[in-house]
Amino acid sequence: MPTPRRAWTRDELLVTLNLYHKLTFGQLHSRNPAIIALAEKLGRGANSVAMKLNNFASLDPVQQLRGIRGLQGASANDRAIWSEFHEDLDEAVASSEEQLRRLFDADEADEVEVVPKEGIRIIRAPTGPTSVTTNVKARRGQNYFREAVLNNFGGACGITGIAIRPLLIASHILPWSKYPKERLNVRNGLCLSRLHDAAFDNGLIAFDDNLKLLLFPRLKEAISHKAIQEMFGAYEGTSLNLPEDAIIPDNKFLAAHRKYWNEVR
Repeated sequence: MPTPRRAWTRDELLVTLNLYHKLTFGQLHSRNPAIIALAEKLGRGANSVAMKLNNFASLDPVQQLRGIRGLQGASANDRAIWSEFHEDLDEAVASSEEQLRRLFDADEADEVEVVPKEGIRIIRAPTGPTSVTTNVKARRGQNYFREAVLNNFGGACGITGIAIRPLLIASHILPWSKYPKERLNVRNGLCLSRLHDAAFDNGLIAFDDNLKLLLFPRLKEAISHKAIQEMFGAYEGTSLNLPEDAIIPDNKFLAAHRKYWNEVR
């Protein structure tokens, strides 16, 4: 049985804050399977973890802009870990991802997925030799960004609604390599199918200030092709599909993406 009123350790706060950024505000309740899974690993009740997540929500400037207050019982330690986490995201994300992986006994090459309707699951790496081309910190950051963005979009492609997780990509609006300060910013992310991610990354599609899909000329020239019409033409002018409590992609980032591809065409 969880020990009541046990003081939260720094590591527990760190991994709980990691989960906070992978859930939307409406998912911060004790019935959420992901919260239940983390609570079990921490030896705490789901209510306790859910309350801590709502304490973090009260410190989140993004939620404050939306008029959401969260719970007003955030402790000095909550505030300290929030500041520490966001002052150096690269280090904090890597550290919190390691904490999460240890809790769930993930091997080095395994993926840890936070799926709000299912819990926290481990995707075991295939057996046999593998090659690792990025360092650990970068991989942990990429994993964190993927989970945060996919869940912000309700686990579905923002264009087509495809909800098969292996077919989804957390697309960076501003490129990972050129904008290091925005690498882990959920507002710099779009959840797209692999096909639409490739189109976005190569300047074939974009989104306007109202989040509506734009097709660039090179793609429109091929619109008579059945597959192009079905996968792109049918969605032209429709808005990105996001949950009501999602964090909206940054319009400045989308404008920079449009500007870049308009200039290089």
